[in-house]
Amino acid sequence: MNGHERPPLIAVVGCDGSGKSTLTEALLAWMNEARPTVICHLGKQSGNIGRRIGRLPLMGERLDRSIQSKAQKAQAEGGPALPEALVIYAFSLRRVRRFRHMLRLRAEGWAIIADRFPQLLRPGPMDGLGLAGARPSGLVGLLARAERSRYEDMVATVPDLVLRLNVSLDTAMRRKPDHRPRSLARKVADVPHLSFAGAPIVELDAEQPFDVVLAQAQSAIGARLATLDVGGPDDQVAPPLPTNGHAS
Repeated sequence: MNGHERPPLIAVVGCDGSGKSTLTEALLAWMNEARPTVICHLGKQSGNIGRRIGRLPLMGERLDRSIQSKAQKAQAEGGPALPEALVIYAFSLRRVRRFRHMLRLRAEGWAIIADRFPQLLRPGPMDGLGLAGARPSGLVGLLARAERSRYEDMVATVPDLVLRLNVSLDTAMRRKPDHRPRSLARKVADVPHLSFAGAPIVELDAEQPFDVVLAQAQSAIGARLATLDVGGPDDQVAPPLPTNGHAS
């Protein structure tokens, strides 16, 4: 690679309903004009699974409410019990696998657009630790320490640029009416407080028309890559692009 030993890593973060997926798709098409680029989704997608359960016929909504009630009760009582902790840890491992896949693609020469990015500042749904409030003893404590260790490994990789999409709760709810208001409210509150090991962050007002947001994102990426002197691959042949340019 010219000037920069690794291909660029651009992270796009924001609450559900802020337009992350739409923006990353548009950035993928734009960046692919200059260098092989892939989108890597780094979320756990536990919320998507919960919404699928809620849409099941007959018992789906009731089952989803029961799961949420148990999760909230566990947190209120000082941390999850072992069954809940095992589920939370399993979802964290899913994120770790996706993150490692992203690193492999980057090592092969792909520029990365990361949809979401792990962080340690804010536990919970904004890509933070799921077991931060767990009791320190026993198997649950062991799982919590293992989760933190894995997150520390991930956040040691610093994005070249973070695009932070800011959106109000009202707008997020209008765009994502199937999401839980309580969860969305927490994410909206957490987003402004996230940082990523000193990575430069560009704030984008996701309430603006999409063309404006896209132009601002492209300008920020162009300016950042110019400072890194990043070019496309020289002699190497890029591997086949994953389906639709995505990597899960």
